[in-house]
Amino acid sequence: MRLFSKWLSMAMVLVFVAVAAGCGKSGDTPEAGKTPATEQKQDTTPDTVKVWTYPVHGKYEDDIKVLIADFNAKYPHIKVEYEILSWAEGPKKFDVALNAGSPPDLYFGGMNGQYVSTGLAMPIDSYLAVSEETKKDFLPGTLETMQFGGKQYGLPLYQSLWGWGANKRILDEAGVDYKKIQENGWTWPEFLEVAKKLNKKLPDGSQQYALVTDGTSIDFLDMITRNAGLVDAVDAKGNFIWNDQRIVDALKFISTLVKDGYMPKETVALAPAKRTEMFYAGQAAIISKAIPYYDVMIANRNKDIDAGKIKGEKIEYIQLPVPHSPSVNGYGVTTGGGEGYIAFTQKGANNEQHKKNTFLVMEALTGAKAGNSANELCLPFVRNSQAKEFAGKGLAKEINFNVSKKMRENLAPQVALSIDVDKAAKLKQYREQVEKPNFQAVLAGEKTPEAAAEELKTKGQQMLR
Repeated sequence: MRLFSKWLSMAMVLVFVAVAAGCGKSGDTPEAGKTPATEQKQDTTPDTVKVWTYPVHGKYEDDIKVLIADFNAKYPHIKVEYEILSWAEGPKKFDVALNAGSPPDLYFGGMNGQYVSTGLAMPIDSYLAVSEETKKDFLPGTLETMQFGGKQYGLPLYQSLWGWGANKRILDEAGVDYKKIQENGWTWPEFLEVAKKLNKKLPDGSQQYALVTDGTSIDFLDMITRNAGLVDAVDAKGNFIWNDQRIVDALKFISTLVKDGYMPKETVALAPAKRTEMFYAGQAAIISKAIPYYDVMIANRNKDIDAGKIKGEKIEYIQLPVPHSPSVNGYGVTTGGGEGYIAFTQKGANNEQHKKNTFLVMEALTGAKAGNSANELCLPFVRNSQAKEFAGKGLAKEINFNVSKKMRENLAPQVALSIDVDKAAKLKQYREQVEKPNFQAVLAGEKTPEAAAEELKTKGQQMLR
């Protein structure tokens, strides 16, 4: 009898194993750690996720309504409350909310170490780890733009790119092979040779400059120093690096542009709006800090000219990379970074299900259809699914879209996201108090490149050691 009982017990074990194996083959039980977040069993308790965003492009509110409707079709229990802030007042409103300990669950912007120092920025690594499809969908180097200190706090909607842009007519008249520049990049000496052809007196007696930029920010300085092989004033480990010949060379190049008349003598006082006005008026062949979205902006301006709404010359826009030092090999470095949705918790809150719901909304707002933002802004997509969704629907001219993709492949890392919060704060202070006045002094001819470089070095060693 005991033998029969033992046999029966063994048989039952075998049956249980067989059933379990059969269940495994059915595909109903995903491999551990591989289950997409959106396929896990969901808590359907009603919840509200608050989103603060901006008019990312002219039709962005239409986009977000569609994205939320699609999300609610799958998760009707999660209400998404969104508010579109103004670019002028929004950052201040968010800072007030963050300092009060009550930020929205999701905020649109670029990653900032100061958010992390508040203790309210929410790491999403654990949620992303179980959403393999989402993680693999992002193109190489894109997720890193929304990390700080190696932790993921957000998902990018697009990557911003700053380059130079040109008036095709003026390039053609000067015989400039812009296609070669787009394909291979160019060096500072090569740009100066081109600049000689672009500088000339116009029939009305005014000057046509090779290049125009503004002197009210240090964006131009960033682009030039990064193309001298200096990723920032400090490297990714926080070590001060503006202490050798490379910073002198960068400042000499900038000084030459003004002294030799390739940029206006009054560059130091030019505001961004004046820079754009000069480019539109044909007074400058090339404009600095030009983004791929100029393709759409200028196309719309051309339509307004045709419609008689404004007067001026229609322009065909050409996107160009920033030239680099001859001592630096490669294509040239692009300044830019990721912008998207960053997750936050509120002071004293610790609802795990709400955090998961926040991540689900973040996924939805940066998914395939959300690629319309990159499409509208003429930027390369950050996700494979976005590129597939908008294949053949691109708004940028192919010649400019292709160079934008090459520029993204050479995007400079954002050092401020890899160093600690205190060093990042000191770097910000150094940029405002030391970099900006010395850059402007070189533009104005008030300091030699060597003198400015020495002050940048001395104060940098004091502030960023």
